[in-house]
Amino acid sequence: MSESSQFNLLGQRRFGPFFATQTLGAFNDNVFKNALVILVTFGIAGLSGDQINAYVNLAGGLFILPFFLFSATAGQIAEKFEKSGLIRGIKLAEIAIMVLAAVGLYLGEIHLLLGVLFLLGAQAAVFGPVKYSILPQALREEELVGGNALVEAATFLAILLGTLLGGWLIGREGGANATGIAVVIFAVMGYLAARAIPTTPATAPDLRINWNPLTETWRNFQFMRGNRTVLLSVLGISWFWLYGATFLSQLPNYTKVYLGGNQQVVTLLLTVFSLGIGLGSLLCERLSGHKVEMGLVPFGSIGLTVFGIDLYFAAPEAATITGQGAMAFLREATNHRVLWDLVLIGLFGGFYIVPLYAVIQTRSEPTHRSRIIAGNNILNALFMVVSAIVSVLLLKSGLTIPQLLLTVAIMNAAVAVFIYSLLPEFLMRFMVWILISLLYRIRTEGLENIPDEGGAIVAPNHVSFVDALIIGGTVRRPIRFVMYHKIFRIPVLNFIFRTARAIPIAPARENPELLQKAFVEIERALRDGELVGIFPEGGLTPDGAIQTFKPGIEKMLETTPVPVIPMAVRGLWLSMWSRRDSTLGRSRLPRRIRARIELIAAPPMDGTTLKAVDLEAQVRALRGDRP
Repeated sequence: MSESSQFNLLGQRRFGPFFATQTLGAFNDNVFKNALVILVTFGIAGLSGDQINAYVNLAGGLFILPFFLFSATAGQIAEKFEKSGLIRGIKLAEIAIMVLAAVGLYLGEIHLLLGVLFLLGAQAAVFGPVKYSILPQALREEELVGGNALVEAATFLAILLGTLLGGWLIGREGGANATGIAVVIFAVMGYLAARAIPTTPATAPDLRINWNPLTETWRNFQFMRGNRTVLLSVLGISWFWLYGATFLSQLPNYTKVYLGGNQQVVTLLLTVFSLGIGLGSLLCERLSGHKVEMGLVPFGSIGLTVFGIDLYFAAPEAATITGQGAMAFLREATNHRVLWDLVLIGLFGGFYIVPLYAVIQTRSEPTHRSRIIAGNNILNALFMVVSAIVSVLLLKSGLTIPQLLLTVAIMNAAVAVFIYSLLPEFLMRFMVWILISLLYRIRTEGLENIPDEGGAIVAPNHVSFVDALIIGGTVRRPIRFVMYHKIFRIPVLNFIFRTARAIPIAPARENPELLQKAFVEIERALRDGELVGIFPEGGLTPDGAIQTFKPGIEKMLETTPVPVIPMAVRGLWLSMWSRRDSTLGRSRLPRRIRARIELIAAPPMDGTTLKAVDLEAQVRALRGDRP
């Protein structure tokens, strides 16, 4: 699967039916929501302007409210029960809700329709924890980024298309009846797709459900606090929803006042933004190399800030014309900058959001995963409410809409710096990802031999100064490398090594105290179930050949006998980071950009009987004749 496209998942039963189910659900929700907003605004006679505003704002609140009320319980239900049956039950409930919607549309009964919107919000709140927690059970870890990317891309496109169809249907002759029939049909289609979802076992079947939403919400937050990476990933996702909600909620007025456009231009801007999100989400798999790459998150946050700021400079003043259609808007070359900014905000938003969801799915305990996702949904809803309140306050204080968007973009930079200072692993992975992506193409083989949990040692040959970075950036488990203390202290790289909790070591003749301290730390790490990386040669190869493996690894295994995974690094001897050029007196500039290198791992060797000479022979066989 490491060389397969994420689109291959669409044809597999373990993903395809679920994908169709959730996409149809997102599409159908937005068909109804937009039809309701337009019906309230234009279709119900006798409503005053104040009543229209009240109903439109009430509609938004009614859809979000269930996330506060029901998410905590929904997370528990998703843990306790088999998930495919839950999804089918949720889709049956959607059919019943949409039948009520059809009745309300036929009668033109606004209060019934608002009640339907609340029920749709409740259904979405229940579906959310199942939606994201089923993916780690259905997909392999190397497929998670691709699966999440497809879900995120399809969701945003479904929201866009559903919004467009809802507006088009309700505006036609007899549109209320046509909309009612359509939403029932789409709900039935979603249920039929759900029937093909394979059985997905409960992760905590013995869980006793706590029906108190307040205490259970607090418990969900405690689960998050137990894992710093997960907690900050949740906060990062919620911040993205605040950022996005601010931009999207201001888009209609921004278009009217500062771009001089009509509803067609609003639709155009929503379209390019959604396409950007979709494209960014889908590119995540290729950019991350089929693994959960946290390094894309800082990359995404940089783009969100840069192009959010540029959007301010693209149109800071009110337009001198009004009511332009889409074609007239596109004919003005100065407007293209706005379009590109929105596309790129969406693109980098995809880079930002997809890895964060994958981090939560892979770093959360399976028995708590659904409840953590439920807590994430609660925070998302809270941040969107905060977005609305803060936007109103800042606009009333005198800020213009472009200034509000500029403020949020600058705040995004501040939030990013805060999160990465608390969890520098994100920034470290970004630096490693940049290095690997710019300079190398990596082929891997046998990395599945590295155990998913428990103490173990990875033992590669040592070719270059960046071996640890490349191996650590490619293997999905964090590795604590044992490295020569002078390499550990190299400027810039030292930040990465410290963040990755590398263990500096020195020969006994140089620093016996540091050597002893390193052995103590290695033993502690292995007993704690961590993955440790050791270069048994004891130093960089001076000539490209594998040097004799030192017996130090045998000493480490005496106190903590763990599996040892032999690994071969191929192709790095020709890089600027090896000793080849300095030995030959040549320039140390890279001769090949995007050079192909290889990481090959063999099955684990038994640490209780391992000898350095046997490990050396295995690594030599893996490396072959390519230094």
